[in-house]
Amino acid sequence: MQDLGQLAALKWHGQRKRTRRHADRRQPGALCRPPSPTSLTRSFSFCTGIENSAPVIRGPGGSPYRVDQMAASGHDKRWREDFHLVHALGLRCLRYGPQYYATHIGPGQYDWSFADAAFAELRRLGIVPLADLCHFGVPDWIGNFQNPDFPHYFAEYAEAFARRYPWIWLYTPVNEMLVTAEFSALRGYWNEQLCSDAAFVTALSNIVEANIRASEAIRRVCNPWFVQSEATRYFHPYNPDAIDAADYLNEQRFLSLDLNYSKEPSGRMLDYLFGNGMSLARFNYFMKRDIWPSCVMGTDYYETSENIVFPDRSTRGSNVLGYYGLTRQYHDRYRLPIMLTETNQVEGLNAVFWLERQWANVLRLRQEGFPIIGFTWYSLTDQVDWDIELREARGHVNPNGLYDMQRRLRGVGTEYARIIDDWSGVLAKSGAALEDIRTGP
Repeated sequence: MQDLGQLAALKWHGQRKRTRRHADRRQPGALCRPPSPTSLTRSFSFCTGIENSAPVIRGPGGSPYRVDQMAASGHDKRWREDFHLVHALGLRCLRYGPQYYATHIGPGQYDWSFADAAFAELRRLGIVPLADLCHFGVPDWIGNFQNPDFPHYFAEYAEAFARRYPWIWLYTPVNEMLVTAEFSALRGYWNEQLCSDAAFVTALSNIVEANIRASEAIRRVCNPWFVQSEATRYFHPYNPDAIDAADYLNEQRFLSLDLNYSKEPSGRMLDYLFGNGMSLARFNYFMKRDIWPSCVMGTDYYETSENIVFPDRSTRGSNVLGYYGLTRQYHDRYRLPIMLTETNQVEGLNAVFWLERQWANVLRLRQEGFPIIGFTWYSLTDQVDWDIELREARGHVNPNGLYDMQRRLRGVGTEYARIIDDWSGVLAKSGAALEDIRTGP
């Protein structure tokens, strides 16, 4: 069994550098050669991420304010140091992308200056990037996720990115599509800051279409794998009166992935979509796409992933099924390779125990034959204001990183390095062949 770094090194051994002009004329598949489905599902990689969230919120006095997690963590100035910290932990896979709002500066216009330097350093260090292209926000000139032109412009950006960095073969076009739509258009926290079902359906439709069109655009350049990072959820009814509310939320949690993977939602969710503005033609567009053969199901799991739900649909945290139980539900539905793409816990709530518990869940899934190919502690450094879901710019540091803001290794970072060191070799020797499980949803 090989990790993603080894697979990438083999893939690129002996290949000559190509100019962008020549790359543009290459046929699909000529620029990047990722592992086959069987090789991918035999592989396993430990990963972290550098968060590039950048939604617009309501700032002081009600004026728009751009939240920039790369700036808040200091990564925009300490990126070389951060990449070396990734390497020092023994990690060879990194969820990473340039700030979309600062890179896509207008229709057909791009500022690649930061991305060129950053990705060149990652390549020099032998770190495989899982390219994170849109993380909770869009450029000012696009506006927000209600804009029907967003899918078109984002696909152009994705194709331009792929042509500029043809050696990259792992992508998350739009991170956490369901969360992005909810927080922007249903809860009113970010971007358009709307609170209606119709606005939510519009945002979700535009976001999933953007993800699909970006995936199709990247596939015109090469044969990539798409790791679709998405929040995993489950709702337990508080009492018999809450069963219907729990069932509703347990159906709604699949909406983004259903549309993305061309799987028909439940009858109730179809009524919801059509009743809130989605046309039949629009729905049929989603059902006729075929990006799923190139997809890995990225699953994000946090303490908030499971909830008790009350009859009024209010919720309270719970932890019954765990990552193991939730992931089995999602795999049963979509039948795709799996990667744990995000998890973390703050230091004061025993982050080391949380890490050990989630790793045990992943290991159990792997031992039972589920095609799980990676584990990610997210992110490398502490984050800012996620305790209030980025609703305000308070500057409150959340101590949930492998390193703190001064780049001192936390206890969870030490334990993660131990897990990487202990298990990488064992996994490399114990990779029984897995069948090609990409049978589709």
